[in-house]
Formats: sequence, structure tokens, C-alpha cells
Amino acid sequence: MSSVRPSAPQLRRDADFRTFWAGQTASQLGEQTSLTVLPLLAVLTLQVGADQLGVLRAVGQAPQLLLTLFAGVWVDRWRTRTVMTLTDLGRALVLGAAAVAALVRGLNLTALLMVAFAVGSLSVLFDVAYQAGLVRLVRREQLLQANSAVEASRSAAQIGGPALGGAMTSLLSAPAAVAAGAAFFVTSFVSIARMRQREELPPRPHRRPRIHRQIHEGLRFVAGDASLRTVCLASAAFQFFFAATMTAYLLFLPRELHLSGATIGLTLAATGPGALIGSLLAARLPSRLGYGPVLVVAAAVGDGVMLCVAALHGGSVGTVVALIAVNLVFGALGQLVNVMIMAVRQALTPGALQGRVSATISFAGMGLAPVGSLLGGFLAAQTGFRTALVVAAAGMLVSPVLMALSPLAQLGRSLPSVNPDHHDGP
Repeated sequence: MSSVRPSAPQLRRDADFRTFWAGQTASQLGEQTSLTVLPLLAVLTLQVGADQLGVLRAVGQAPQLLLTLFAGVWVDRWRTRTVMTLTDLGRALVLGAAAVAALVRGLNLTALLMVAFAVGSLSVLFDVAYQAGLVRLVRREQLLQANSAVEASRSAAQIGGPALGGAMTSLLSAPAAVAAGAAFFVTSFVSIARMRQREELPPRPHRRPRIHRQIHEGLRFVAGDASLRTVCLASAAFQFFFAATMTAYLLFLPRELHLSGATIGLTLAATGPGALIGSLLAARLPSRLGYGPVLVVAAAVGDGVMLCVAALHGGSVGTVVALIAVNLVFGALGQLVNVMIMAVRQALTPGALQGRVSATISFAGMGLAPVGSLLGGFLAAQTGFRTALVVAAAGMLVSPVLMALSPLAQLGRSLPSVNPDHHDGP
């Protein structure tokens, strides 16, 4: 009997993880589908111009900058299942109301802006919550495998969501397309609500500090840990130069290589299967070769491969095949690094700070992306497309250099432990 009893909690945890995983997958599909449906409705139904479409996209992305740090505090205060189910329900209600409004009197741009901001805000909360909730759901030694599975689903949603959103917008009426997006969030709500394990929250202080102090605690914890500080700086450097690289890249392909829009889409699509491959590699390589070596080498090769694009000339079949290969490698190794970084970050962070640490690192990365995009456009205008691409792609190598010079490079075949000197709470 002693050999049977310890396995019962584990069976429940595994069942709860599968339920969590199914809900997270449905939610990611709903999010990616909505990101496509709303702009397409604006273009096809409202006939908006480029400037108005830019505003709509910016409004939908604004919560990443405005709310991420606050989301970290709120997630640390609540059970993550509660946050995830409420945000799923909220997004379903918002899209459902938009579908009804579109059916009754049609949607206007103002209504779409409100819907985009509301869905974007709730998505920020859900994304921070599921990353923190994963740590409370699985054992520490299962983090890498769990992250690999979850990130594979996210990658699949990023591949299939836009295609599904485009198909729904083309085949269904505007109200039906919006309602179909809401259905994914209802599915996620039902799945996550079925989780049976009672989530244990970290002990709360007798007097809860103000939000700005809790945000500061998350920032201070990241800054005070050498590995987490490197993760934050490396993420910020990567997102900054990646945004610059993509701006130059999307100018280089049509104007320097003279590729058609369909061909460019084909080459970019290769990052999707690559990301799925990377998720599978993340479940095996670190435990065999060590986290540090795999992390540094994968980041260096994955980022460095983008330099190969600048060496291409003309729009021949060989050029297209080379671009597909580059994007496949970039997607695979980039996802491998992403899964490993997430597992390391979760392992180093106390339960009471999971939401705030996740939000701090996300904020640092996403906050610099718009500036990087501006840099890429400036370089392309001043130096030419090829030179701009070389400079921006070379800049991405700052990220693996930072990791190679940090304690991250010394990690072995097992995840690191939380700093024992840290005490949860203020």
C-alpha cells in the first residue's frame, strides 16, 4: 500500500495538468484568432485606412506596456485558476457582446478599439497567470517538460490561429466570426474550471503593501539575482534588436530580393514548425548536455543564423529554400531557448513572486520592441536594406554574449534552486 498511496496525488496533478494544458491551448487559439479577426473586420467591413489600422493594432498591444507590471501583482494575490477562468469569461463576454452588436446594428471603429483593448488587457492577465500557475501545478523537476508542452501549444496557436481567423472572416459573417473567437475562450473557461487540485497560495502579510511597492519588490528581486538579471537584460536586448531586424528583413525581402508577398509568407511560416521542433528538443537536450551549454549555444546559433539572410542575392528557388532553412533554424533554436529560460526563471523564483518576476521580464522585453522597430527603419533609410539587416542581426548576438558571461552558462543538467536567503513577502 505504501507504494500506491504516494502515486495518487501525482495522478491528480497529471490529470489537472492535462486539463490546464487543454484550457491554455484553447485560450491561445482564441487570442491568436481574435488578433486576426478584429483587424480583418476593420479592413474588410469598415474599409479603414492604414493609419486607422495602425491605431487599432496599437490599442490592442498597449496593455502589454500599460498593465503587465500591475498584472504581476494581481496574479501573485489571487489563485491563478481564478485569474485564468475570470479572464476567459471576460474575453468571451466582450466578444459575445461585440458579435451581438455587429448583428443588431453593425460595428464601428470605436467599438472595435474598445473590444481590442479589453481583449488585450485580459490576455495580459491570462498570460502572466498561466506562467505562474504552472509552477504551482507541477513538481519542480517537471517544469521543463511542462513548459515544453505548453510552449508547443502556444506555437501551434501562433501558426493556426491567424489562418483560422482569416478563414472565419472570409467564410462567416462578421458577427459569426467574432462569436467563433469567443467560443475558444468558453472552451478554455470550462476546461480550467474543471481542475480539482486546490492551489496553495504563499502566506500573505498582515498588512498588504501598496501596488507600487509590490511592483518594486519584483523589480528588486530580478535586479538582485545575477541569473534573473541576465535573463531580463538578455530578453530586452533580444527583443530590441529582433524588432529592428524584422523591420529591415521585411524591407529587404521584397525590395532587395524582389520576392512576392506570397513567397515572403511562405518563408516566414517556416518559423512555426521550427518552434514545434524546438519545444520537443527542450524536453530532452538540457538534461543530457546541461542547461548552460545548450542555452548559450542555441541562442548564439539561432540568433547568428539571421546574418545569413544578408548574404543572399536575387529571388531564385535556392534563395527561397535558404530563407526557409534560416527561419526553420531560427524558430527551432529560439523556442528551445525560450522554454529553457522560462523553466530556469520559474525555478529561481519564490512562489510569492512568480507573477511579478514574469511580468518584470516581459515588460523589459516588450517595452523596447517599438524602439527597436524605429531603429530598424532608421538604419534601412540611412544605410540601405542589406547593411541595416547586418547591423540589426549582429545586435541580436548581444543576448547570447550576456548569457555566456553570466551564471546561466554554468548551469548543469538540473534546474537551479531558489535563493535560500530570500524570504517571501515584503
